[in-house]
Amino acid sequence: MNKETVVGVLGAGTMGSGIAQVAATYGHEVKLFDVSTSALDKARTGHLRIFKRLVEKGRMEAGEAEACGSRISYVSELDALAPCGFVIEAIVENLKIKQDIFQKLEALTGPTSFLASNTSSLSIASIGAACEHSERVLGVHFFNPAPLMPLVEIIPGIATSDEAVTTVRNLIDAWGKKTVLAKDTPGFIVNRVARPFYGEAIRQLEEGVADAATIDWAMREIGGFRMGPFQLMDFIGNDINLKVTETVFQAFFYDPRYRPSFTQQRLVEAGRLGRKSGQGYYNYSEDATTPAPVEDPQLGEAIFSRILVMLINEAVDAVFLNIASAEDVDLAMTKGVNYPKGLLSWANERGLDKVLSQLQELQEEYGEDRYRPSPLLKRMVRQNKRFFE
Repeated sequence: MNKETVVGVLGAGTMGSGIAQVAATYGHEVKLFDVSTSALDKARTGHLRIFKRLVEKGRMEAGEAEACGSRISYVSELDALAPCGFVIEAIVENLKIKQDIFQKLEALTGPTSFLASNTSSLSIASIGAACEHSERVLGVHFFNPAPLMPLVEIIPGIATSDEAVTTVRNLIDAWGKKTVLAKDTPGFIVNRVARPFYGEAIRQLEEGVADAATIDWAMREIGGFRMGPFQLMDFIGNDINLKVTETVFQAFFYDPRYRPSFTQQRLVEAGRLGRKSGQGYYNYSEDATTPAPVEDPQLGEAIFSRILVMLINEAVDAVFLNIASAEDVDLAMTKGVNYPKGLLSWANERGLDKVLSQLQELQEEYGEDRYRPSPLLKRMVRQNKRFFE
């Protein structure tokens, strides 16, 4: 595929609009499809505003911005996607709806077209099974906002051809993105490895180790993360974060490592979804006062260390189970969710033996499989090995 390839994008929401902008910026004719004309109008207005702002900031010439905008067509008829050599679906996370749309796309597009889903949690194999030629179907998972976030996870399904993976990955690389290859398992790399950032923070809140403000402070000031877990959950939306957690938990056959929390469920039931509803773990009304954290370095280190070793354990297990290479795991977490360091590099710094020891202490204290150390971590400590040697 090259710049002559017509790119189709299904879904004119934030993600779909962002992907369409990226493809148009790199010279492709783009067909942005949505059944909602109001969503298409909003996307068109958004694109015009973004391209204008890029010109004002000196990041794009006026003629280039006009050309980018003119390359995007806003269509409400699926038949308009017939000439597309590459189609990315970015619609609701519902397997049946995705399967229906992929069946229609396969019938519409040519035999050499590749069909991709931007799903963050659903099985690529299940989506592809709806097609007669599932070897042309794969996952291409962008991160929000798509024009700014550099990472894209490439996920082949069990039937996806090597040609599809190579061709599509080369195309996304040509769009200036950093691609990583992930196995078709729940959460892929980022959404799987990141679960303890939220889950272990909530667990410490529930135990009374510290309040949300203090846990957030610890992760920002001691851990170096841009946002604390409760800030981030409020920003993402507690309903969305809970749904991803539930999906991963169910998809992993109820592995206790991914168990959702009652705390987050109750917030969602109460309508406290975060910033978008005005209240979540924090109150976002104009007259609200942000609670002050307890800035205790010893407490903060204990909070941060407990979350970090759980994150490291997930990253190690992703390598152990061949979800991705060690290099791609670290790249995914730094480029996909802006972690201050790759988790496996962090493990090397802290000492794999110390990480293992803390996990074993947690497992001994709680008696829960939640804290079981990865077999690879135990093996590497036993053999006195490090990552990337």
